[in-house]
Amino acid sequence: MLTLEKFEEASEVVKKVTLETKLIYSEYFSENTGNKVWFKPENMQYTGAYKVRGAYYKISTLSSEQREKGLITASAGNHAQGVAYAAKIYGCKAVIVMPTTTPLIKINRTKSYGAEVVLYGNVYDEACEYAYQLAEEHGYTFIHPFNDLDVACGQGSIAMEIVKELPTVDYILCPIGGGGLCTGVSTLAKQLNPKIKIIGVEPAGANCMQESVRREQVVSLPSVNTIADGTAVKTPGDKLLPYIKENVDEIITVDDSELIGAFLDMIENHKMVAENSGLLTVAALKHLNVKGKKIVSIISGGNMDVITMSSMVQHGLIQRGRIFTVSVLLPDKPGELQKVAGVIAGVKGNVIKLEHNQFVSINRNAAVELTITLEAFGQEHKKEIVDELKREGYAPRLVNTIL
Repeated sequence: MLTLEKFEEASEVVKKVTLETKLIYSEYFSENTGNKVWFKPENMQYTGAYKVRGAYYKISTLSSEQREKGLITASAGNHAQGVAYAAKIYGCKAVIVMPTTTPLIKINRTKSYGAEVVLYGNVYDEACEYAYQLAEEHGYTFIHPFNDLDVACGQGSIAMEIVKELPTVDYILCPIGGGGLCTGVSTLAKQLNPKIKIIGVEPAGANCMQESVRREQVVSLPSVNTIADGTAVKTPGDKLLPYIKENVDEIITVDDSELIGAFLDMIENHKMVAENSGLLTVAALKHLNVKGKKIVSIISGGNMDVITMSSMVQHGLIQRGRIFTVSVLLPDKPGELQKVAGVIAGVKGNVIKLEHNQFVSINRNAAVELTITLEAFGQEHKKEIVDELKREGYAPRLVNTIL
């Protein structure tokens, strides 16, 4: 049972391995939502995510014999680092099975703590099956990333810290993958103050807990499809579902496209990198139909590799009309490029890249295709630039492209 005494014990234990993640007030999101919004920045933990809490507390409850057998787990990355780091502190072997799609930064960080990494399967669930198989073959002690009440209890220490720092909190937004974090946070928060509303947030393409709550039984999704790799789980924890049903007031879903916008907002307004699963609660803020409430969004992790980061920035800028590409046809004669540039400059467009194709047609009156990538202030400015090109007779064609 997840009792208050057990949560208090876990909260003291995890202090040995966690950094203090004080709440961060967001003027930007507060103004945009009509609420008072704070972030719980677990992306600032030493391992880059909250997972070290549950992993360390779970390992602390094991016997010496269980630790000496060696530990094994399956993880998309953050729990892997938590177990690897905790195992290093306890001086025991750790084997981590990770999906082949795991970002490189998470693989390398896990190895840096001394763990053996095995890549298997395309999603967490496939990796987990293989981890169980290895545990049976070698006698390792399995540390489940979420379907374990001790692990959930360790994650719940987040709620203890939130309520101590902001006793009058009205809403806590919590990401859901398998459900360990949300189980711990929601159960402890309700024990401390039953009036606190807990909102679970899942990717729309991996909403296994939402479906399980709706059907009142554990549901396995046939597949998952989301850029939020840390919450790409087909089957939620059966030990956790009763706690989620009892303590979570609502589960909402967020589309991947919303995570892209949330990433850009966090970078520009808070200079903070959060991974896609950590952005679920940021994107969910606009889904809440409330005003004047004190809301805490848990940023669960920040382990995003730089290639994904670059792609997120570019897609975000394109999504918001701040970068776009148009194609126009020009007569093949001197001075035409200068004319187009003048039109764009007249409406304060900024040219990033030009591609000039002189062989698109044998018709010398429209023989040159000019593909222009532009920077704009947003969708309205983008439309103004395109409309001005139309007025000047260039018939611009929008091109779907990436830098």
